[in-house]
Amino acid sequence: MKRIGLYIGCLAFGSCCCLMASAQEVAFASKPTMAQGMGKNWELDSCMAYAVEHATDVKREVINARQRKQDYQKAVTDFLPSVAGGVQGQYAWGRNIDPETNTYNHVTTFNNYYQLYASLNVFDGFATINAFKQAKLARAYSTTAMQKVRDDKAIDVMQKFVDAAYAEASIQIASDKLAESKRLLAKMQRLYELGEKGRPDVVQMESQVAEDEYNLTHQKHVAQQCLLTLKSAMNFPVEEELRLVTNGKQVNESFPINHETVYQNFLNVSPDVKSAEYEVEKARYDYKIAKGRLLPSLSLSGGISTNFYRNLSQGGQYEGFASQFRNNRGEYLALTLSIPIYDNVAWHSVKKARNDWQLALVNLEEIKRKLHDNIAQAMMDAEGYAKELHQMNKKVASDSLAYYMSSRKFEEGMLSTFDLHTVAQTLLESRIKQLQMQMLLIIKQRLVDYYQGKNLIK
Repeated sequence: MKRIGLYIGCLAFGSCCCLMASAQEVAFASKPTMAQGMGKNWELDSCMAYAVEHATDVKREVINARQRKQDYQKAVTDFLPSVAGGVQGQYAWGRNIDPETNTYNHVTTFNNYYQLYASLNVFDGFATINAFKQAKLARAYSTTAMQKVRDDKAIDVMQKFVDAAYAEASIQIASDKLAESKRLLAKMQRLYELGEKGRPDVVQMESQVAEDEYNLTHQKHVAQQCLLTLKSAMNFPVEEELRLVTNGKQVNESFPINHETVYQNFLNVSPDVKSAEYEVEKARYDYKIAKGRLLPSLSLSGGISTNFYRNLSQGGQYEGFASQFRNNRGEYLALTLSIPIYDNVAWHSVKKARNDWQLALVNLEEIKRKLHDNIAQAMMDAEGYAKELHQMNKKVASDSLAYYMSSRKFEEGMLSTFDLHTVAQTLLESRIKQLQMQMLLIIKQRLVDYYQGKNLIK
C-alpha cells in the first residue's frame, strides 16, 4: 500500500463536471467496455481462491504432510524387533580347517551357512518413545501447516489485489481530469478568439492538458505493474486478461468488539501461534531424545543358525544335507547392556537441543506479542479508516459542489485561472484520499474478520 501515497503527487490539476457524482462509485470499478463484459470479472475472493489453489507453497506443503505421515509410520515400526537372515556359500582350498576333525589341514571344502536373527530394543533412555510422540505431533501439525500456508498466500494476494484495484481506479480519476482540462482548453480558446481571454491563459491550459496526458500515461503504466505483480502472486498466466472488480459492500463502520477479546479468542486458532507452539514441542522432544542417549541402553537379541559342509579332497562318504541342516543347528539368546561413560558429541547435542528449546519458547512469546499488536492495530485502523471515509465522503461532495460553482464563475470571467486551479486541486486531493480510505478499509476489515475467526476467502 506504499504506492497509494505516491499517487497523489502524480495526479495534477483539473477535474470534470461529473466529479459531483459520488466518488465512491468510481473508486471501486471503472465502467467495463462491451468486450470486457463478455469476460470474467475477478473479485477479491476469486483472486485469493485461485492463488491458494495454484500456489506452489500449498503444493509443497502437501508433500511435506505426506512426509510427516511416513515419518510417523516409521516411528511406529521402531517399536518392533528388527529381523534379518543370511545365507553364505563358501568354497575353500589350501590350508583350512577340516570340518570333520576341526584341525588345520590341506583340504578343499564347500560350505553353506544359514542364519536367522532378531534384536529388540528394550530400553534406550525413552528415545524411541519420545521420537514416536514427536512424529505423532508432526502428523497432527500438518493441518495447521496447510492452513498457515493458505492464509499467508490469501493475505499476500489480498494486499496486491488492493494495490492493483487502486491503480486501476486512479486511471479513471486521471482520465476525468484530462477530459475536464480539454473541455476548459476548448472553452479558453473560444474566449481567446472572442478577445475575452489572453494568450497566456490559453498557453497555461495547454500546459495543463499536456501534464494531465502524462499523468494518465504514467498511471496506466503503474496499473500494469501492479496487475503483473498480482498475477505473479496468484500464479496466474501473464498473457491472459485479469479484469478486477471491487465490491463496495465490504465497507462497514461498526466495530463494537474489544481487541483484547478478539485476541484471546483468536489465540487458540491462530495458525502462526499453533506453528510456534509446534516448534516448541518439537524442540522439547529433541531435547528429551538427546538426553536419553546419555542413559544406559538394554537390548535383547536371539538367533538360529546351521551349516552344511562337504570335503572335496576326499571322495568318501559325507553326511547328507538334510541331516546336517538338522544336526548342525544352533540357537542363541543374548541380553546386552550398554553404559555410556563419556561421549562429548552426545553432551554437545543435549546442550544444543536445550538452547533450541529455549529459543523456540522465546519465539512463541514474540509471535503472541506481535499477534496482539497486529490485532489491536488492525481494529484501530479499521475503525479509524471507516470514520475518515465517512467524513471524506462529505468533503468530496462539498468540494465537488465548490468546483462546479467555481468553474461556472471561471467561464463567466469572474474567477482567475489560479483560483480555479486551487479549487480543482482541493477536489483532486479529496478524491485521492477517499480512494485511499476505501482501499485501506478493505484490507483492515478483512483482517479484523479474520481475527474474529471468519474465513479469509468468503
